[in-house]
Order: sequence, then C-alpha cells, then structure tokens
Amino acid sequence: MLHSSDQLLPLETLRAFDAAARTGSFSAAAERLNLTHGAISRQIAKLEDWLGLKVFERNARGVTLTNEGNRLHLRTTEAFALISVNSDRWVEPRGTAVVRLASIPSVSGLWLMPRMAALENNPTRLRIVLDVDNRQADLADEGIDLSVRCGRGRIPGRVSVQLFEEHIFPIASPELAEEIGHGDPDRLLKFPLINDSDASAWRAWFAAQGVDYRPRPQDRRFEDYNLVLDAAAHGLGIALARPPLTADQLKSGRIVPVDERVALNPVSYWLAAAADLARRIAEQAGLAPEKLEAFLQDEG
Repeated sequence: MLHSSDQLLPLETLRAFDAAARTGSFSAAAERLNLTHGAISRQIAKLEDWLGLKVFERNARGVTLTNEGNRLHLRTTEAFALISVNSDRWVEPRGTAVVRLASIPSVSGLWLMPRMAALENNPTRLRIVLDVDNRQADLADEGIDLSVRCGRGRIPGRVSVQLFEEHIFPIASPELAEEIGHGDPDRLLKFPLINDSDASAWRAWFAAQGVDYRPRPQDRRFEDYNLVLDAAAHGLGIALARPPLTADQLKSGRIVPVDERVALNPVSYWLAAAADLARRIAEQAGLAPEKLEAFLQDEG
C-alpha cells in the first residue's frame, strides 16, 4: 500500500476505520466511539488520503470494505489484538455523561483540578476525561467535546465562551520579595524577570506603569506556567501572578506579591466546543437553528 506521507497515522484514525469496518456504517461507528458522523467521515478521508486508495465503497445502506480495505482491516485487527494482549491498556470510559476536555497543563492543574470534584458530583454525574496537551486539538476529529485555551480571542470554527480575564501583578519568593522592597516599578528591572511562552504579559504590566520593557539576557522563560511558579518560588526571579491560577500558591505563602500595581493580561481564557457538538446541544436546548447558525458565522 502506498501512502502520501511518512508521518504515522493517529490511533484515532485507525479506531474510526476499525469501528466503521465492523459495523458497516459511519453512523454506527460514530455511536460506538461516541463521536459524530462527520468526525468518522473525516477520519476515513484522512486514512484514504494517506494510503492513496479507497478503503470503503459507499452505498445507500452504509459502507462495505474494498479489497484493499479488507486487507488493511485484517492487519489492524491483528494489531489491536496484539496491543490488548501485551499491554495494560487504559480504556477511557464512554457514554452520554462522559465529557472529554482538552486543556494545557497549567490550566488543568492550577484551575480545573481543584474544581473537578464539584463538577463531577453535580446532579448530572458527569465524568470528565482530561486530555492534557499544549497543542490546539482538532476537537471534531479527535473526539474531544470541549477545550480550555489561553488566547487573544475566539478560535475560528468553534463556539467559544470567555471564561475569565487575568489582572496580573508581580510575585516572587518571600526572601526575594524582601530584597526587592517597595518603590517605583523600575526597581523590578534590577532582578531577573520570569516569562511564560512570550514576554507579552510583562510588556503589558510595564506599559501600564509607563515603562518600556524588552526581554534581557538575565531574564528567563518557561513554556509552562507551573514551571514559572516553581522558578519564582525558588528565588530565580520575579514572575507575574495570573489569577485565579495563582490563588492557592499565594494563600500558602509559597509566593508573595512584590508590587500592588495590576494590569490586564492581553490574553484570556476561553472554553471552546466544536460546531457539531454546539448544534447538538442547541437542538436539545430548543435553540432556534437560525440563531445558532448566526452565532457560528460570527465565530468564524
């Protein structure tokens, strides 16, 4: 079999193919995997594009495997059986009350985890399956229901709701805070500043105080905000508190404020859902289709 790229296919693609081959229907495969019909269709299209050939014949009653598809299914069946026998494979729960939520590590650990028990113990008895990753997941194709991301606005192609904004302020370890003392904001530039991802937050804070800031060699950067807080707590420099992510750390005294001045972070947090899921929720809630379509057009 030929394929168009040396890149390996995601496991989700092969699972979608296996489910469609076993059931003879994209709709039945979607129901089995708790996905939408469109998500299964996109995964099969991805597989056929990668292979450079058709694996299914489409007909009015469903789908049937082509000769090439049948050979592939024999191989994938053997592979899934081998994985099942030779590993303690974790099987995620499925069902109508299971919500797959994707988020970055810092939001998952610092904001969502303290709220998980309350979310799961409400009357609906939700089960939240976390997908922790720094990348922007393709919600529809990967079977993810919701995502929480940090950004400057709504994500095109998704229904997005702003969760909260951050009014940031400088923090450090108690020992370093005592050395920094009180005074003009310029005094902070005598110490290393800790950035996460980029310097936009520190630029925003200094700009609000009438100071121009540019990253310097002595400053540090960590991609994940958990590491930013760890670095600040261990006296490596001054970081910015990003409420509510830092609420517990400040309460414990592990880090303390070093300046009372605040500024609005140029990025905020958004809860996003794929358009297919939004349509299903809207239908169940009785929302007029034209209102949802108008909202989706605004999102794009």
